[in-house]
Amino acid sequence: MEQICFELENVEVTYLDKEVLKIERLAVHQFDRIGIVGKNGAGKSTLLKLLAGIVQPSSGKANRHVECGYFEQVEAPTAAEADPALLGKLNVPQNSDQLSGGEQTRLKLAQMFTHYYEALLIDEPTTHLDQDGISFLLDELMFYYGALILISHDRAVLDKLVTTIWEVHEGKVNVYSGNYSEYMAQKQLEREQQSQAHDQFIKEKSRLEKAAQEKIKKAEKIAQAGSMSKKESKSKANRMFESKSKGTSQKAVHRAAKAIEQRMKKLHEVEAVQEERQIVFRQSKAVELHNKFPIMADRLTLQVKDKILLDEVSFQLPLGKKIAITGANGSGKSTLLYHIANHGAELTISPKAKMGYFRQMSYQFTSDETVLQFVKNRSEYDEGFLRSVLHSMQFVGTDILKSVKSLSGGEAIRLQLCQLFLGEYNILLLDEPTNFLDIHAIEALERFIAVYEGTIIFVSHDQSFIKNIADVKYNILEKKLIRE
Repeated sequence: MEQICFELENVEVTYLDKEVLKIERLAVHQFDRIGIVGKNGAGKSTLLKLLAGIVQPSSGKANRHVECGYFEQVEAPTAAEADPALLGKLNVPQNSDQLSGGEQTRLKLAQMFTHYYEALLIDEPTTHLDQDGISFLLDELMFYYGALILISHDRAVLDKLVTTIWEVHEGKVNVYSGNYSEYMAQKQLEREQQSQAHDQFIKEKSRLEKAAQEKIKKAEKIAQAGSMSKKESKSKANRMFESKSKGTSQKAVHRAAKAIEQRMKKLHEVEAVQEERQIVFRQSKAVELHNKFPIMADRLTLQVKDKILLDEVSFQLPLGKKIAITGANGSGKSTLLYHIANHGAELTISPKAKMGYFRQMSYQFTSDETVLQFVKNRSEYDEGFLRSVLHSMQFVGTDILKSVKSLSGGEAIRLQLCQLFLGEYNILLLDEPTNFLDIHAIEALERFIAVYEGTIIFVSHDQSFIKNIADVKYNILEKKLIRE
């Protein structure tokens, strides 16, 4: 029998009187491979910290029976030792004081894989990693002999590594067998079954309402018949008999109507499936582009300090396409996007180009506007549509009334993306837009991109994202931009 590594029993975690997690029982066994999914702020990282013993439950038991390795996304690397062979394999520079985001992630991975642990708890390991780094991570974890619990927004990584999904939703953890794609298929089936059950509920409710109304009408007719004039009655005895029988049948019909109403109350109500409002970003005639290739380069050389990133490259980026730029960390992807945004040398850019630019950085807003006011003041769309766009990017309920100054990093990034798609632009430059988004927000972003009429040039290492939206792919390799 497989050893139990972690057990949670009757666990509740509350924060400032708000219930974050409520779990009756969860167990992790020796060779389990679990992916944790859910929206930002749902409690995924709290659940992982609960298993690691970093967070203590407000009530209940959280038992850990093994030593575990723990990888936290936002934590800086510690001074822990790392196998030099792994550091070399991951191209981690010797001087650890000047590490980029990707290099810090690699150092933390090298430190974690230097020791063998019976369980690994890993929170968003692919943020900042290029495809080589992601391939290294997959190789290490595919052959890892122990319990793996992984939070990731990279659907391809979840598909390759996990066999169980824990979905954190409204404080509860729902367990699904299979990888991420199989989980999504089960969720779709649940939605279809809910939709059918809702239709059935509406039909049955309507049928019972109609039957109850008919019974009430029948009772009213009996009452009317009972009040007919004395002349119409044949005798006193007959009158007494008729009124008695009519009174009895009237009560019986009323009882039948009441019984139907009781059945209606006992009907199990099934809510309708919440459908997203169809979003279409219309482009005004004023910003329409007609150049077949609105951005072109002729023997462009890009360098930072003494390092040449692109050496005499020429390209023509086609109008209205979704163009992916891939390449290793440090190959020049972000530098190329920045060069385009700033109409740099050796570029020919359409004079009518209006560019929106999403950079890999934390966004901070300084105005006193609410989230809704912020997009309303920068867009021509009606308020209903703006609310739909914000809702798609997980600004729900009173979130739209939050001050933009008080937004968390993830919320600020989501608002920045909404603003770009709602703005008067015809070219969008997106530098790693999925890095700090959860899967729901990434899928919403994919829907935004699918219906956007302008040209989009984006940098990403997320293979599922690239596969789902890219029309054209370029790869930076050995200082050249190669169309794939």
